[in-house]
Amino acid sequence: MRQGRKKLSDVITEQLESMILDGSLLAGQQLPPERELAQQFDVSRPSLREAIGNLQVRGLVERKQGGGTFVSRELNATMTDPLMALISRRPETQFDLLEFRHALEGMAAYYAALRGQPEDYQALRKALDDLPTPAKNESKHAQAQALGQFYIIMARASHNMVLLHVMSTMQTMLIENIEKNLEMLAQHTSVVDDIARQRCEIVEAIASRDPEAARQACNAHLAFIEKTLLDINRRDSRVQRALRRLEI
Repeated sequence: MRQGRKKLSDVITEQLESMILDGSLLAGQQLPPERELAQQFDVSRPSLREAIGNLQVRGLVERKQGGGTFVSRELNATMTDPLMALISRRPETQFDLLEFRHALEGMAAYYAALRGQPEDYQALRKALDDLPTPAKNESKHAQAQALGQFYIIMARASHNMVLLHVMSTMQTMLIENIEKNLEMLAQHTSVVDDIARQRCEIVEAIASRDPEAARQACNAHLAFIEKTLLDINRRDSRVQRALRRLEI
């Protein structure tokens, strides 16, 4: 028995789901007006409404009376529960998160080099150029947010929806990790130029379509940050011990 053609509303549902998965539509973001979406998909508004209804039944979107349709904020709930928030605040977990970023960002760099398109590389270069620098006197939080967006663009260039979704749902925690790292690195200004150069090397390896070089550049960058932070921690510990001896 031949399988019938998919209903138009089911096709639109799948397209909207893909937009949520690839980060084109983010948790809490309002969907464009029905008329605009109907024109975008070249479908009738009843078919579009049925597709949005499908998403609502699946818990992916929520309607607000008189206020439009929004991607559900609960999409990221499993990654922002109280236990995850507790983990992100514990100082000893900062290095655990940094180690975890080796896997996530190294994989993103590898597949971005393998499967990225020219427009992906253009977006990645622009994100790199737009990164705030200490000379611009931007807050550490603003720098961390810009870096978080840089890594999301790199993940999007990987064209791996699972990887992008994991990085997107962990975005708040990763930005907090980056911000804490930046605060510590501010005590060691001599490494700023090295870190900026390493990010350029990551982007160039990706744009050169060299997956292994891209992964190695990303891992070397994070290993350098980890070593620098450990050195700062050791130095601070020695200072604290010396001060305690003076107080005795």
